[in-house]
Amino acid sequence: MSLLNWFHRKKLVKKGLACDKTRHSSQRSDWVSILEEHPLVRLSIFVGFAGVIALLALTTAKPLQREVYILLSIVLGYSILILSLDLPEVWRSNSKTFLVYGTLSVNILITRGIHYFSQHQEAIYYPTSYYLIPMAFAPLVLSILMGTRVGLFAVIIPSLLDALLFNKSFPLMLLSLITGLTAVLFTRNVRKRSHLLNAGFAIGICSMVCAVIFGALSDRSMNALIQQGSINIVIGLATAMFVNSTLPIFETLFNITPEISWVETADLNHPLLRQLTLEAPGTYHHSLMVANLAESAATAIGANATQCRVISYFHDIGKIPKAEYFIENIPQGEDPHADLSPSMSALIIISHVKEGISLAYKNRLKKPIIDAIQQHHGDSLVYYFYKRAKQQEGDAKAGSKILHMHEEDIPAVCESSFRYPGPRPQTKEVAILMLADAIESASRSLEKPTPQRVESLVKDIVEHKMLTHQLDECPISLQEINLLKESFTLTLKSMLHVRIAYPKEDRSHPSTQSPKKTSASDSAAAA
Repeated sequence: MSLLNWFHRKKLVKKGLACDKTRHSSQRSDWVSILEEHPLVRLSIFVGFAGVIALLALTTAKPLQREVYILLSIVLGYSILILSLDLPEVWRSNSKTFLVYGTLSVNILITRGIHYFSQHQEAIYYPTSYYLIPMAFAPLVLSILMGTRVGLFAVIIPSLLDALLFNKSFPLMLLSLITGLTAVLFTRNVRKRSHLLNAGFAIGICSMVCAVIFGALSDRSMNALIQQGSINIVIGLATAMFVNSTLPIFETLFNITPEISWVETADLNHPLLRQLTLEAPGTYHHSLMVANLAESAATAIGANATQCRVISYFHDIGKIPKAEYFIENIPQGEDPHADLSPSMSALIIISHVKEGISLAYKNRLKKPIIDAIQQHHGDSLVYYFYKRAKQQEGDAKAGSKILHMHEEDIPAVCESSFRYPGPRPQTKEVAILMLADAIESASRSLEKPTPQRVESLVKDIVEHKMLTHQLDECPISLQEINLLKESFTLTLKSMLHVRIAYPKEDRSHPSTQSPKKTSASDSAAAA
């Protein structure tokens, strides 16, 4: 169907009825959606991982016993069960499923390769080969990219499979569990890439402790244990450095943005934000206020607070080309829309979404930011200009009766021309952005922001978004919406807090010429 549309567009371009240029869109194509969601693709990923395990099992130096094959099958089935029940966000995404099982396969193949190599090297004491394996690779990668729960999955499954594939080795399983859990623990709240070195060092220390304990039990010399411990620390640091260097590749290939990248993108010195500061200062200030609202609300419901802050910074960059037409940038007393028709004004307002997407692509912003720019208004109505257009339509119809004209000759106002193109928010973070954006904009019209008025404003806007079905397509519950309302109300009260206007001091009064000492209680009251 898309191919037919392409040929149809080319015909229109040749006739001069269409423009050859097209705007960017963050929506993915049909075939990408099929690959991402089709169950047969997911099944092929499981079969491929099982095939890797079967190949390793069949090519071991000593044939595995029958019960080992049964246990391997149980572990593989258990991994699928965990994904489907406890990690639905991975289960529903074939790309994430491929990333998980692909990383596990690489980890297990590296273990097998080092294990095989050490068996044919007389200089390497065979049991110490376990400590040369970068077992924390998969836990490090998956914990950083997809969170702690997926990281724990990457600890348990490879540990069990490694122990079964390599001589039922208890030391290998214990070492894999300890180093993997250490990797997950130290990357749980990692916010800088330099912190990965701390994780690598901790992994090396844990591996060294295990090596010393098992080495002491096997009566190895102290010099050998010291040498082994040094190698463990080097292996841990090398693993962390390698993961750090390959993270951008994983982010690009699988469209995953870890917390580290969100923190880096939150830098206000980004060229687009600096341009926004110079060309649309009102919009820039509005974006900062929205970021404060969104971040607090995201924390209240357990969403990604840093992501909410970043997408709030960039959500209105599309206003830069025509900043003077948006109310927060218009000087008091001026109205650039006075000489425009309502439909033209609405077109300018709506176009900031498409302009924002184009600017985001040119500056290579991350896909979640582009999605937020496209979705933060959903398919809502530009009500102010739509109401003005309907009013003009009514005035025209009234005038037609006086002039004895037919009402059919007056063009009807098309509601779709005053709606944003959508789609509606697809994630909790974008839904939070939508609500924070609307609440912050509306709060500017409050003349006397009393607590009751603030609460009423937040309640009305959230209920309006729900009644117009703007939140129907994102995975957010009613309980979370109530928590969002409480957070928005509390943050907005703090933002709109006005200090009491104290009377000015009368300098002409004689008593003010020689100020008297005030008591501590008076000073506290004045503060």
